[in-house]
Amino acid sequence: MATRPPADRVRESVFNILSHQVRDATVLDLFAGTGAMGIEALSRGADYAVFIDDSQNALSVISRNLEECRFQDKANVIRWNIVKNLNCLDGFKARFDLIFADPPYNKNFIAPALHHLLKSNCLKDNALIVIEHEIEPIPTDISDFCLTDQRKYGKTVVSFLNYGGTQA
Repeated sequence: MATRPPADRVRESVFNILSHQVRDATVLDLFAGTGAMGIEALSRGADYAVFIDDSQNALSVISRNLEECRFQDKANVIRWNIVKNLNCLDGFKARFDLIFADPPYNKNFIAPALHHLLKSNCLKDNALIVIEHEIEPIPTDISDFCLTDQRKYGKTVVSFLNYGGTQA
């Protein structure tokens, strides 16, 4: 059974890398789970965050965490199956600068999520997508995204992709 490294260690490392890119960002947290990444972004100065997960339990936890942190006015929580589409974003005027995705491991959800991000037209130019995934390679055949960095933490990999960007 594959184990993930402590979430705090990965989250701290990601935000150390992102540093200045979080302030004033509009954030999308896909496969949000507890909402830790989006909430951390809000605590570091992001303007707004949208959390999407298909688990009602996860959404309850996110809502509770947002209330405890007093960020409920800076967030929207949506129950949706990201693997099918991101049509839930059709009514949003906001476009996103920073996207976090932490799909379940070994499910091949990364390619559909990236495809749906493109199709939804919800990304700002040069948006940064941060994907936490197993050590397997991420899809490289989606031409609108460019892998700019990748960090390994045990059996977990964090990949940084730029939308419309250039190779680092």
